[in-house]
Amino acid sequence: MEEDFDTMPAEETPVPNLQGPDQHLIQRCQEKLDRVRTQIAVLVFGQAEATEALLISLLCEGHVLVEGVPGIAKTMLAKLMAGSLQLSWSRIQFTPDLMPSDVIGTSVYEQGANRFEFRPGPVFAQVVLIDEINRAPAKTQSALFEVMEERQVTYDGKTHLLRPPFFVVATQNPVEQEGTYRLPEAQLDRFLFRIRMGYPEAEAEKAMLRQLRNQYSIRNTTSVEAMLSEEEVLEAQRLCESIYIAEELCDYIADIVQATRNHPGIYLGASPRASLALLRASKACALISGRSFTTPEDIQAMAYPVLNHRILLNSERELDGIEPEQMIREILERISVPR
Repeated sequence: MEEDFDTMPAEETPVPNLQGPDQHLIQRCQEKLDRVRTQIAVLVFGQAEATEALLISLLCEGHVLVEGVPGIAKTMLAKLMAGSLQLSWSRIQFTPDLMPSDVIGTSVYEQGANRFEFRPGPVFAQVVLIDEINRAPAKTQSALFEVMEERQVTYDGKTHLLRPPFFVVATQNPVEQEGTYRLPEAQLDRFLFRIRMGYPEAEAEKAMLRQLRNQYSIRNTTSVEAMLSEEEVLEAQRLCESIYIAEELCDYIADIVQATRNHPGIYLGASPRASLALLRASKACALISGRSFTTPEDIQAMAYPVLNHRILLNSERELDGIEPEQMIREILERISVPR
């Protein structure tokens, strides 16, 4: 089984295209993504923004942390996204007694071969759903550091590569709830987005009840058609890379991230990894909107989910009940927008 993950062909470095990709390719990709969104919207009501964020993260090879109170379809949304892709997937329920080997795998002695063989864990899938990630202690969470950043697992001195594409969707409950552990900053920084899912609007909840009043069952609320093949996902990711972004917009991203480090109300600012994440997410936002080029509006829209978990407010702001999104909005209003 090991050879399935250890031999991956090297990809050629793409040549920048100052004009962006062909519009026909973008339209075709957008239509496929729209079909996935439509399919999920039939079963998850009032969470269109969260669904779009998952697709954007998939396009730019990022990972997503979905936060919210129990019962608002966090896990269902993640499962439906995985089911919409023709990719291998696994689900890991994080609990306080979960060990790192339960995630990445372990060595098992093979008596016939007279040696230890590595048995990959559930993280060796293309889509990994981690349910309630903050229910496990830091020891188990740290098992994800390497695999989320480098798409590989090092065990007993040997490196095992994962098959692309690799996409992690983790859910967590608010840290105020009993039995949760706050994720360390190094773990949070490996997520492209943190999405805060709230309660659906009243009309969306009424629509859900009307649609399911006579046919509710676990099966018909989790069954979806796999619409995107592995090659189509990889093609969409390559297309996302080719989206054009002007130099002045790269400077705009740098100015936003730099401002988080110099703001008097922010104790810990965003890292250079956040700058790259905002760049990639902005290009994916343009692609999902049907454009071959990035705009300042794409950057502004992506700044919230990219930065809200990467900055720490000082104690005074936290005591005042200020949320990271408010600080991000303040920074965006202060920085001049390139045109």
